[in-house]
Amino acid sequence: MADADSELPGYTRRAAVPALLGASRSEHKYSLETKGRHWLFIHVKSRSPSSASAAFFLEGDTVAGRVDLDIDKAEAVKGISIAIQGGATAVGQEEQLFLELNQELWPASGDKSGKLAKGTYSWPFEFTLPSKVSPPDAKSTMIPAPPSFSERASPAYIDYRIVATVKRGAFKVNQTLTTNFAYFPITQPEPPSPLRQLAYREGTELLGPKIDPDGWKVLQPLKVKGKLFDAKEVVVECTLAIAIPLSYTIGSPIPLILTLKSEDVHALDTLANPKAIALHLVRSVALGSDAMEERAERRSNTFFISGAGQAFFWPSSEGVSEPGTRTMLGELDVKKHVKPSFLSPRFSVRYTLELLPFVTTGFTTLDVEPGKPLLSEPVKITTKQVPGISPRSYAPPGYERPPESDYNSAVGYLENGNQRFYHRHGFA
Repeated sequence: MADADSELPGYTRRAAVPALLGASRSEHKYSLETKGRHWLFIHVKSRSPSSASAAFFLEGDTVAGRVDLDIDKAEAVKGISIAIQGGATAVGQEEQLFLELNQELWPASGDKSGKLAKGTYSWPFEFTLPSKVSPPDAKSTMIPAPPSFSERASPAYIDYRIVATVKRGAFKVNQTLTTNFAYFPITQPEPPSPLRQLAYREGTELLGPKIDPDGWKVLQPLKVKGKLFDAKEVVVECTLAIAIPLSYTIGSPIPLILTLKSEDVHALDTLANPKAIALHLVRSVALGSDAMEERAERRSNTFFISGAGQAFFWPSSEGVSEPGTRTMLGELDVKKHVKPSFLSPRFSVRYTLELLPFVTTGFTTLDVEPGKPLLSEPVKITTKQVPGISPRSYAPPGYERPPESDYNSAVGYLENGNQRFYHRHGFA
């Protein structure tokens, strides 16, 4: 049963985006009850695997169903309508609708009676979800429809819903039946390099930047200064290579290569340790009128940062034979609950990969601003894999992923329960 104030807690968190691409159709039934009697119903079919789960749809889907009415006496009714609405709400502010589709179900054109006799009625409806919508404060601008977004203690929400309305006469309150549904756009990355595609198809190892330069973005080398066992200062050059394109589908791994170079062998052996490397997928939520601007100045009350995943590494034999070099191969699993990237005028979600200072026994990083990453690179999270491409994990057999550390604690930007903002590459 559902009513105008009903809520579907956590429906976006439970919906794993890759599974949404199936064609399953389940029928959902919602009803409005008055004085112990159910009389207004919405029936709708969705991609949900079962009728007990919340309804969900993909970009371009048809939302089809019917509205049923069961009345036990004649009613004076001005009209019955069905609508699909999408809106964004920041905490403490009114919702702003960016999508509103309406259909009048009754009275039919030319019917002026305004009365319904006792009995049961049924009206079919059908909508096509648009791929683009018009924000309320930018009517001349069309943007991709954002995904549903609902999390505990979130600073903002994006909700989609179906609303059936029974319109009463003057001085009478309209009655509505509302049910939420989850919505996801269809976004996918560009195809990977031909050599990476070949590796995925044949199950062979990925080739590094030297052999497959089109398959990697190699960031500028970074010199990390540190003190080794409180005895001597050392310098280690770090070079991070990230698989391109810099767009990754939910539920797939991000391939990584971290190369370390130093004249000090002890420093290399200390940092070439999977537990010493902290590379995170970091989500930023921007609110307000400048949410779509990449380099807008952010404020702590409109910009929120959280960890969305951590990479794990293992040593490669490739770098051992080269004096003064260690090569670490790695992956970052984009978890199924991660929300896709999106931009809208007052609510945007972005991601970066951030390499934090090394933390390991015997090594202390020097000359690093607290809370600031060593390296940061913007990436996008998408909902659909490139057709014919099936990325897989390349972790060694039997390799156990280390437990993920808490990003917020790692960078130390929570002070006395209040969030402190740090300027980050690409966002300030």
